[in-house]
Amino acid sequence: MKKELTRLLCEKSFQYSKKPVFNLASGKKSSFYVNCKPVTLSPRGMFLIGHLVFNAVCDLNIAGIGGLTFGADPIAMATAFVSEIKKKPVHAFSIRKTQKDHGIIKWIEGDLASGDGVAIVEDVVTTGGSTIKAIERARFEGLVVERIVVLVNRQEGGIENIKNHVPDVVSLITRDELLEVYDSINHRQY
Repeated sequence: MKKELTRLLCEKSFQYSKKPVFNLASGKKSSFYVNCKPVTLSPRGMFLIGHLVFNAVCDLNIAGIGGLTFGADPIAMATAFVSEIKKKPVHAFSIRKTQKDHGIIKWIEGDLASGDGVAIVEDVVTTGGSTIKAIERARFEGLVVERIVVLVNRQEGGIENIKNHVPDVVSLITRDELLEVYDSINHRQY
């Protein structure tokens, strides 16, 4: 499944340029860009991601899986769906980018209670800033963050930054793995 997902990401989500032309959320420029949404929102992508992420957390006794909206949402939903099929149900949840200012004021949407163990998911990690924000907001709501699962690790220091907040971090696919498959598909020369 990982091999198929890596290839799908290369075909639908990965862009490369010899010059660093892509602006990242971190403010950096890069020679490659990964927009996981064409894959995380596709039927086959959801199937693969749901199974791979579920396998990455099934050893935990957690109540929920989620992360910062919007990148984490389809990953969490696919994983929750697979968790029901596997008879080890885990609720999906979403962490808002801005705090709700009406009704019950909270950062998180989902069927969770303070004290519940959760896994945080992220589609792409560069510096880890978004994931750290998700960890802080989950903890603010009383959730216990057990593990972080990253779909694509850009290998630019983000995982190390995240480990300062939650030591248990799993990366499903690395930049190097993406580049290797991208090269084989496109016969890219350095």
